[in-house]
Amino acid sequence: MDAWIPQLTQDGSFTFFSEEFGEAFHSYQGAKTEAFQKFSDAIELHKTAEQSTVKLLDVCYGLGYNTAAAIEVIHKVNPNCIIEVYALERDATVPIGATHPQLLEYWSPEVQTILKQLAHNHECIQDDIKAKLLIGDARQTIQHLSDFQADAIFFDPFSPRKCPQLWTIEFFQLVARALALTGKLATYSRSASVRTALIAAGLKIGTIPLGELHLPHEWSQGTIAAWTAETLHPLSQMEQEHLNTRAAVPYRDRTLQDSAEAILERHAKEQQSNQSESTSSWRRRWNIR
Repeated sequence: MDAWIPQLTQDGSFTFFSEEFGEAFHSYQGAKTEAFQKFSDAIELHKTAEQSTVKLLDVCYGLGYNTAAAIEVIHKVNPNCIIEVYALERDATVPIGATHPQLLEYWSPEVQTILKQLAHNHECIQDDIKAKLLIGDARQTIQHLSDFQADAIFFDPFSPRKCPQLWTIEFFQLVARALALTGKLATYSRSASVRTALIAAGLKIGTIPLGELHLPHEWSQGTIAAWTAETLHPLSQMEQEHLNTRAAVPYRDRTLQDSAEAILERHAKEQQSNQSESTSSWRRRWNIR
């Protein structure tokens, strides 16, 4: 089990680092900033907040930042909005670790209370909040949400190479079933394999354009998916061509029970036998380092 020691990010907020996955839970450019920029802001949640009720699905809840940011955005626009949340998380110790005062101080008192209750009770029911935290393998826990239709899905697992079991076509098919017809899914990943899997699940995809602050090698902040493409920012020509390379071979897990190792091995074999353009060739053509 990891020891959850707060790690400072550039915007002054904190994240955790997972020894198991070898990755931080958030970008070191700013944990709290990322929760707004790549999730709530990217799907224009402030517009959805005008509804009387907003339903959220937070896949890989972690420290709870994406849910926290969403609640603050919604209630800033519409204080009377009723928010329904389902959050999926494998490790119950992460949300508990995130209730340290040092991490909570960046959120409003309302949100602090919600994060504490979710972490310790796995449920928070108030007049304007109905939230549940489901602990376990997300491939199984999401199957309890057969009637839930989310206006917004925050998709935030560790990277595909570290946690491939949550980036497969089959898992995205389950996630897509929980997305309302007018809803949007946001993820930080711009991976071609992820985008291909979202398309295979029946969704349309768009890019999250770069903001003012970004690393030199970045061409997108992530991906937005929805049932229709009308409100999505279209992929650039470079991104469209990325989907025609071997990098776009999706991960597969037909039983929704395979280990990460089995999924990665299968993926590697499919890539080796694939006759599409190599990713290195695509990178050279677009001068990507």
